[in-house]
Amino acid sequence: MARTELDDIIAQLDLPDDAVDPRGRQVVKLDPDLIDRPEDGNVVLVTAMTPTPAGEGKTTTTIGLVDGLNRIGHKAIGALREPSLGPLFGMKGGAIGGGESRVIPSDHINMHFTGDLHAVTAAHNLLSAIVDNHLYFENEPKMDAEGVTWGRVLDMNDRALRKCEVGSATKKGPIRKDRFDITAASEIMAVLCLASDVDDLQARLDRIIVGTDKEGRPVTAKDLEASGAMAAILLDACRPNLVRTLEDNPVLVHGGPFANIAQGTSSLMQTRLARKLGDIVVTEAGFAFDLGGFKFLDLKGRAGKLLPDAVVLVVTVRALRHHGGAAFEAGANVAAVKAGLANIDAHLGAMKRLGLQPPLIAINMRQGDDDEAELDAIKAFAQEHGSEAVCGNYFAEGGVGAEDLAKALVQRLDGDSVSRSYAPPYDVTEPFKTKIEKAAAAVFGATGVELTDKAEADLKQIESLLQQTGATDLPVCLAKTHLSISDDKKVLGKPDPFVLKVTGLRVQAGAGFVSVLCGPILTMPGLPKQPAAAGVGVVKGEDGARRIVGLK
Repeated sequence: MARTELDDIIAQLDLPDDAVDPRGRQVVKLDPDLIDRPEDGNVVLVTAMTPTPAGEGKTTTTIGLVDGLNRIGHKAIGALREPSLGPLFGMKGGAIGGGESRVIPSDHINMHFTGDLHAVTAAHNLLSAIVDNHLYFENEPKMDAEGVTWGRVLDMNDRALRKCEVGSATKKGPIRKDRFDITAASEIMAVLCLASDVDDLQARLDRIIVGTDKEGRPVTAKDLEASGAMAAILLDACRPNLVRTLEDNPVLVHGGPFANIAQGTSSLMQTRLARKLGDIVVTEAGFAFDLGGFKFLDLKGRAGKLLPDAVVLVVTVRALRHHGGAAFEAGANVAAVKAGLANIDAHLGAMKRLGLQPPLIAINMRQGDDDEAELDAIKAFAQEHGSEAVCGNYFAEGGVGAEDLAKALVQRLDGDSVSRSYAPPYDVTEPFKTKIEKAAAAVFGATGVELTDKAEADLKQIESLLQQTGATDLPVCLAKTHLSISDDKKVLGKPDPFVLKVTGLRVQAGAGFVSVLCGPILTMPGLPKQPAAAGVGVVKGEDGARRIVGLK
């Protein structure tokens, strides 16, 4: 009997036995420390135009490309994020691709997987518990209960927990206000995904700022002697997970930060490992280029000195109609598609300002719903802008439907690397407000930045804390709606000149950046009126096995 259903892939990748840790028949964890090879695989970043609420198929495109590249003779491997239970039971659904371009075991990956997200939740909440325990016993350093900045997390959408009160369970207290974020927004998730190895993970955990003492000095996880236990909880979660596509090609799935409120890219450890195992690594970054795509360059790229060799921009006719003013899910509308091309133009403009070459445009086809005239309009637009648009029907056809896109991508990889001329929009040594202004101008096209009174107060405190730690040279992570390039989700297409409104800031010294909350952004989503959870259940098949049904 085979050890796992991945044995053939393990053999093809020539993985040493001691680096392979099976987790059932269809998933294995890999230990990067035990795979000593050069990191020389090309990295392809799959990003997208501004999506509709339903999403435009970045993960489906990524998986289709992996299958398509392998079909034309290349040793390609996927590098994806892990799904979160919050959107799975909310509106968006899972994150394993779709149709014939998905990874398996789909339900297992969507539901708990190898427990990595639960480890992040546990490590985060251990620190939360230690903070309140420290306050209860008035241990040294004497923390200011009003100065605590470290909240709690849960891997579930629950708007009722955005604001809460803790401490009332004891007579001593202290009673204080607190908050829950979703696990994907946890600084621990950011630390896990930006750490280069376990030693770096430990160092980043040490630097996490949880609040201030009574003299206004920063208090860290290391000061509370919590970071060692947190690292222990996360040790197994540091190992990337190997699964496969429906066509038996390898995909690493590891880390799960959202891109609207976090950095939106899978772990650095995973992507570096993938470069050891494949000639071409196809990875994705959440939502559109203004969010995950840019954060891949600015945060993951800075942390790991890793930039893509090519960029693929996913578009759909449905999203172009939507951004062109047609009703969502409307039928063929060439005029709306042409108007919606302004959204693509805005993203291409951002890439140009950052020094990137035009991306390869991937048209994710919807079976029977894309009009030829609409497709021709996209192709003509791409040509006019020095790019190429290639149709792909990987949802219905898998790798076969991605072969044309794969061939076009290989031609790009044979040319100049897209990242060689990349120019970051700011220098990390500049003041934080300047960094925010320059990033907003380059990526969103904003004409300026306006900080609310709360944001000004947050910035003043963060600058004071970081000056005391000597870590002022941090990049910024702009958190905003994913439904618009602006900070207003109702603004479609290419926004008119606008001033970005900053409503709050949070220091994430362990992760190595400062989060900048723009507009009415929420770090704990809520469930929709009709949650997807209502359609999920368990059934018993004719073979007697029980299966999950209803997952999107």
